[in-house]
Amino acid sequence: RVHALENIMNDLKQVHQQTNKEEAAAVLHDFYTKWGKVYSHVIRSLKDIEPDLLVFYNYPKQIRASIYSTNMIESFNNVIKRKAKPKAEFPTEQSLDAFIGIQAMSYNDRYFNRIHKGFGQVQDTLESYFD
Repeated sequence: RVHALENIMNDLKQVHQQTNKEEAAAVLHDFYTKWGKVYSHVIRSLKDIEPDLLVFYNYPKQIRASIYSTNMIESFNNVIKRKAKPKAEFPTEQSLDAFIGIQAMSYNDRYFNRIHKGFGQVQDTLESYFD
């Protein structure tokens, strides 16, 4: 419902602004209580994915915004769209796969040495996760 959209979004934004997972879960459950009767299908879907929804709290605070956000994915999708547009059609599915693979490799090469916001500060911590 359009008239409630801003209120819903503001309430949901409070979840990722909490300092730890427990506080975020409490805010999320308050959200369920507040909006559950009006938007029961949405609340049911959120409850199904709740563990995945809060997984970014398992990582250091410096990189949570990067994990929570989809900016890097959207940026890559825009590159693909911009480069695929002049081609209009691909003769086979394999040619499309090859095109996307080449674009992904090019994107990785271009940003290989770039350290995304916050990741440089917690590099040792992240490396310890993989030991």
